[in-house]
Amino acid sequence: MDLKLSGRRVLITGGSKGIGEACARIFLAEGCSVVLVARDATRLAACASGLGAGNRVATCAADLSDGAERERVAASFPDIDILINNAGAIPGGGLLDLSMETWEEAWALKVMGYIHLTKLYLAGMKERQAGCIVNIIGAAGRSPRYDYVCGGTGNAALMAFTGAVGGKSADWGVRVMGINPSQTRTDRIVSLSRMRAKAAFGDETRWEEMLANLPLDRLIEPEEIANAAAFLASPACGYVSGTVLDIDGGGAFRG
Repeated sequence: MDLKLSGRRVLITGGSKGIGEACARIFLAEGCSVVLVARDATRLAACASGLGAGNRVATCAADLSDGAERERVAASFPDIDILINNAGAIPGGGLLDLSMETWEEAWALKVMGYIHLTKLYLAGMKERQAGCIVNIIGAAGRSPRYDYVCGGTGNAALMAFTGAVGGKSADWGVRVMGINPSQTRTDRIVSLSRMRAKAAFGDETRWEEMLANLPLDRLIEPEEIANAAAFLASPACGYVSGTVLDIDGGGAFRG
């Protein structure tokens, strides 16, 4: 299916691995050019080389937990048609396990990072009367759990943010949407599962046991989230804004 995205400029945060890298592959396949943003310049370079798309891939090493760095990214790459907010690594743990410093550091990257980059890019999109922003959020915002309270609360805030902004941005020809992935095959699901296994069994090596009874008996593949992001950002979904799509294999409705 031709999503009619050829020639679009896409900026992807958290773009050096996992869902971000998968988004890069999908958008490149649709004829887009991409800018990959992440903290690690070495990993970014390796990812860009592996994509094999030549001058259609640019990279920008930046710490998006820092407001000045977000502004630098937006100033360096102002003419973006599609923004994929994906950077974030909120740790697991209960309320009594996490310091307030941990909350602030985690939210600086994912929650405030998403909000600030949306603000920075929405202004230009409003002026051009065109553009899309897709926030990769997380299923914990819909189904919060105590052992991931920091992440679930942050995700719920981003869901509300996406709905509020997406409801208004349509007046300016700009669509803002979100995706809530459930357990996806990334480095992050392994680290969270190790934490949960240590809490449950005192043995983090039993992390795979924390992923039993998944819908469809498997993890989500990063490409499945990337496919959804490209579809939402395309003219094929041109009447969608403010919506947050749950991709969880029906997990929210399982007993």
